[in-house]
Amino acid sequence: MADIETGLRIQQKAHELFMQYGLRSVSMDDIANNLGMSKKTIYQYFADKDELVDAVVDAEFKKNEGICDYDRLHSKNAIHEIFMAMDKVVEMFSTMNPSLIFDMHKYFPRAFQKFHKHKNDYLYNVIRDNIIRGIREELYRTEMNVDIIARFRVETIMMPFDVGFQSTMKYNMAEIEEEFVIHFLFGMASAKGYKMIVKYQQERINKSNNAKK
Repeated sequence: MADIETGLRIQQKAHELFMQYGLRSVSMDDIANNLGMSKKTIYQYFADKDELVDAVVDAEFKKNEGICDYDRLHSKNAIHEIFMAMDKVVEMFSTMNPSLIFDMHKYFPRAFQKFHKHKNDYLYNVIRDNIIRGIREELYRTEMNVDIIARFRVETIMMPFDVGFQSTMKYNMAEIEEEFVIHFLFGMASAKGYKMIVKYQQERINKSNNAKK
């Protein structure tokens, strides 16, 4: 049991440091020092940094899939599902180093392939299912091409990570992603859906203002 706990501690600390500093700049020495253990101990659990990055990526995907599944099951409607997801994404992006995906693409191709598959399979289907749900609930426009719009949304999720895009913006990733989500929702909305988006937006603003008091 202790061995499993140590492995999880290493993985969790690596996740924390990767999110803060990116993948490339965090060394195995950094992780060991932050945990107060030797690098040799880490290598008893993970053969190399590639394997550790893989483990962190796998755990993050599993966690995010659990959140998406929860949102689908507990949301009142398709728009509410998007707002629930947006809160989690904005929270995650607010603590994520913008270089994370670039580092993964350039230096950890095996992990990036997993990420690519997750994005193009799981996330795409979650978004596609939400669009179909919204059309069925008469909250989204019926004339949309579901496949094209779902693919468009998947790709816009990645835009805040693009180095060229980042260099042109003075806003952080969380602010950019939140604006994208709202734009996406209004672009899909029917007249009924438009009113509901405005309602949820106001509730979100009120909640934020109350939290600051």
